[in-house]
Formats: sequence, structure tokens, C-alpha cells
Amino acid sequence: MPARSLMFMGTGSDVGKSLIVAGLCRAFADRGLRVAPFKPQNMSNNAGVTVDGGEIGRAQMLQARAARRAPVTAMNPVLLKPEHEAGSQVIVRGRRIATMPAREYWAKRGDFLPSVLEAYDSLAADADLVLVEGAGSASEINLRHGDIANFGFARARNLPVVLIGDIQRGGVIASLVGTFAVIDAEDARLIAATLVNKFQGDPTLFDDGLRMIAARTGVPCLGPVRWFDRADRLPAEDSLGLAKQRERGGGPFVIAVPHLPHIANFDDLDPLRAEPGVEVVMVRRGDPIPEADLIVLPGSKATIDDFRFVQQEGWGIDIMAHHRRGRPILGICGGYQMLGERIEDALGIEGLPRAVDGFGLLRVDTRLGESKQLRLETARHNPTGEAIEGYHIHMGETRGEDCDNPFATVAGRAEGAISRDGLVMGTYLHGLFAADGFRRAFLGSLGAATLGEQSYERDIDQTLQLLAWHLEAGLDLDRLLALARPPGP
Repeated sequence: MPARSLMFMGTGSDVGKSLIVAGLCRAFADRGLRVAPFKPQNMSNNAGVTVDGGEIGRAQMLQARAARRAPVTAMNPVLLKPEHEAGSQVIVRGRRIATMPAREYWAKRGDFLPSVLEAYDSLAADADLVLVEGAGSASEINLRHGDIANFGFARARNLPVVLIGDIQRGGVIASLVGTFAVIDAEDARLIAATLVNKFQGDPTLFDDGLRMIAARTGVPCLGPVRWFDRADRLPAEDSLGLAKQRERGGGPFVIAVPHLPHIANFDDLDPLRAEPGVEVVMVRRGDPIPEADLIVLPGSKATIDDFRFVQQEGWGIDIMAHHRRGRPILGICGGYQMLGERIEDALGIEGLPRAVDGFGLLRVDTRLGESKQLRLETARHNPTGEAIEGYHIHMGETRGEDCDNPFATVAGRAEGAISRDGLVMGTYLHGLFAADGFRRAFLGSLGAATLGEQSYERDIDQTLQLLAWHLEAGLDLDRLLALARPPGP
């Protein structure tokens, strides 16, 4: 028998859908249920590699972890990864099938519904409960035709919906009630309850609000769910979340990170942010790169465009001055490519065919190609000998003299590069700083002296557990579970 399912949509983006689903995955898994997360369509440049060799959004990776379940491509069958202002990579069941302009994708997205339904059905056949996350706003009626992310999917499998509103934005009553007013009546019939999220203060003060929402929508209003103040300890999916995260470590060792317009896999930085004695400074447009102990050039979904942005901002001057002062630089993925002598995109992978000279701090050249490397990796950092558990998710090959002095070794193969002076390092390994031993040894080798002893991975799991208990306190989970039902026509 297929699993029961419940879908969570929002009155807008960033109302807390991903966090609610992650917490419920853990809460219901704690009750002994086999839980699976699912998001039909996601848009994010923060992705992870699954056990079946594809890529899905970071939020679904986290939700799978919360459910104590291995992440698979079926959990996020359509992933859009913006490469430039007008277009995105289209990832279907973990594999890139094309780069499409936005208008072309919106015209064709309905064609992906069979793949979405097949993925959902495979999860539902091997679970007791599937928790489905919608995308963006459920009330974007101008985008309803061909929709596969919200009511288009819910209608296809007749799934009950919980509509989430964010009280922090103000007007939560209007946003919840207004959604019922503008959406199609058949879509509205699927909404089984509403939920008020991110409440601060005395929740009894909103009792009248709950009753008013229920009276005007005809369905129960759940919550309010109180603000979860440890949310910034969990990986963010949207780069906008970088502005909201506190620099938790703080301390004498400063790491400067240019905030690239197309920054990707920025959760690579999270373990550094959590490390006591370390301050991570995200350098915004218009600001110079400050004096730092280490500069990290992060991943990018549009390497050449982001490299040109770095130069336009004057950050290239700051980076070269940092190097002349004898201070280290680490490039990860796209950042690694920028540190080399040349980046060639002869096939137009990132737009028009073109080439650009890089910083020239590493004697390597990069040639972008159509094939994407997606794999989990177990590596060893050559200078310290510490183990790294990470993953590759990139397009292109980087070769040159400095690759003979590799950053790491993976299954006997050289990975990445280190300059002759040892100050400039590049690697394609994402997730490398989650390895506690490597992180502390690496930072220690650069002069960081006040590192903690905590485990980053253990902290993530503890935060997920606290989130589950937080939702237990704010919601009637038995009532919520009673809303779930098996899919139907």
C-alpha cells in the first residue's frame, strides 16, 4: 500500500517550509515511521550528491538526514540551478539534461510531470509517510498553468496540503486567507489546514488570530510555531540566507569570502562559521576584501561571469595584495578555476563561447565541458594527512604543473593543486570542512590557535533533534498526521 502523504506549501518563499519538513521528518522518524522527504521542483545552486550518483537540493539532503534515510535523486526529481540572469541548468533525476532560458523552461515544465510522479511513486512504495515540500508561493496564479511544484503536483496525486504563513513578515492573516481567495477552487479544496510559523512572544496572544483564520478559510489553523533560534546552525539552501546567518565563531582568525553573484555550494563554509576562534566575513558588493588570515574563493555556477565580477569590484587587486603579503588563498571548485591561468568555455557551457585569463596564482588551466562529475569522495589531504569526506559536483577539467603538487589524494589519484610557494591551494572537493580532524589541522597549519573540539556533523544532528522537539511543543503531531492520506486520483 502506498505511503500516506502530506504536502506543505507556503504563502511565499522563505516562510519556513524546508525547516518544518525537516523537523517533521525527524519527529515522525522518532515515532518509528519510515519517512521520506520529497520536493517536486527546486531551484538552488546549493546541491549535494546522492547515494545513487545524482544531485538534489541541499534542503532535501538535510531532510533525508533528518528522516535517517539515505538521500536519493527521487527526493528532488527536478532541480533548477541558475547559471545567469535568464537561464538555468535543468537537472532531472539527478542529471543535467539541458540549460534553458527561463521562458523555455516555463513553457516545457509540464513535460517533466511524469518524471516527478514516477519519483514520488517510488518513494511512496517504500515509506510509511512522505512529506512533500512545495516551492515559492502557492498563490502565484499567473504561473499555475503547467505547474509541477505546487498544486499541479498535489492535484495529480490528490494530496492534502498544509499552507504555511510567516508571521514575521506581517499580514499573516491576509496572506493565508488571501491565498484561498485567489487560487482555483479545486486547488483550495486540497488545503486541509493552515499553519502560522516563526511566532515570537506569548502564543496565547494569537488565539483570536487562529480562530479568525479558521473561520475565514474553513479549515483548522495550526500553531503558532515559535521561532527556532538555532535555524542558522543548519545548512541554508538559498544564498540569501547567508545574510541572515550569524558569524557564530568570531575570533582572531579571519577568513574572508567574496560573495559571488552565482555562489554555489556555499554550505562548504558552514563548518568554518561554527568553529570557535574563527570569524568568516562574507564580503558584499561595494566593500573591499578586508585584511584576513585566509581568503576562500567559493564555488560558482557561472565561473567566468563571477570572475569578471570579482575584477570589476576591485577584489582582484585585494586578492593579489593578500598574496603579496604572504597569506594563503584557497579556491573551491569555481574558485579553484579562477586561481588558474586560463578558463576556456569553447562549447558555451556557461553562455557564449569564450575564454578568460585567470589570476595566474596556480599554474593550471581549466577547460569547461558538457559532462558533469558527480560522485561522493573519500580523500586524504596531502599536507596534513587528514581524511576528508566530500563530493565532486562540477563541469570541466583542470590541468597544469601545479597539479603535480596536489591538494589531496582520492583513490590513489591526485586531486587539486598547490602553488610552488604553498600559499595558493585549489580543490574540487565540496564538503571538505565538515571533517573535524582535517578542518582543525588545516586551520592550525595556517596559524589558527583557538580552535574548539566540537563535531560539526554531531552538531547538525543535535540541531535536527532539537528542531523535532521544538515542533512537538508547538504542534499537535497526532492531529497533523491524521491529515495525511494515501495518494489517489
